[in-house]
Amino acid sequence: MENLKDLLSSSFRNLRRYDRGYLGLHLVIGLFVFAVMTLILGEISEDIMNGPPITSADVQLKDWLYTHRSSRLTTAFLIITSFGSTIPVSIIAITVGLYLLWRRQPYWLAAIWSSVFGGMLLNKYLKLLFYRPRPYFEDPILVLTTYSFPSGHTMAATVLYGVLAVLLVTTIKRRGMKVLVVVSASCLIGLIGFSRMYLGAHYLSDVLGAFAEGLAWLSLCLTMVYSVWRQRNRMSDTL
Repeated sequence: MENLKDLLSSSFRNLRRYDRGYLGLHLVIGLFVFAVMTLILGEISEDIMNGPPITSADVQLKDWLYTHRSSRLTTAFLIITSFGSTIPVSIIAITVGLYLLWRRQPYWLAAIWSSVFGGMLLNKYLKLLFYRPRPYFEDPILVLTTYSFPSGHTMAATVLYGVLAVLLVTTIKRRGMKVLVVVSASCLIGLIGFSRMYLGAHYLSDVLGAFAEGLAWLSLCLTMVYSVWRQRNRMSDTL
């Protein structure tokens, strides 16, 4: 916690220092989010390796959801969780990316594809790194053989619907519509994360870790793409 407080304090000082500098407020905020989310992911992964209390909460919530299953909820969450599956997420990312390429918006194309496909590769690496077993049930809804931490569906949903929300917010002028986009994307991501716990595919800490992982990776990709775009605009203005 002391490290988090020091990081927050240092980042706020940098926000004031670079607000009108070369980096700009957007870049500093992006790096700030990346640093904080990475730290949170590290804290969650450390707690998982060390055991309680987070693992105790994982088991308690797993058992509670198991005793409150119903056929209607299961059907609903199977549909919801599909929006975070690899194939639908990839199709959406490729389709939007090709549209942006047709509209000659290469930077947004780079932002979406690097966020989504790079995030998927990162998630696979972290799963192999931590090799956490899936929750066990005698009569599971889903039978999965891959590792549990962090949740791949949640991470994919976070980066895809997160970057699409950022894209829409930057193009929409009405403030009310911007708020609606952010709330809708957040609810969808949250529902997908909850569906993974309800269906018995992941623990709570898997989902929370995936949220942190997704936000960290998304902020890094957006920051890097914005940095390249801004630098090239500066160079073109000087020519």
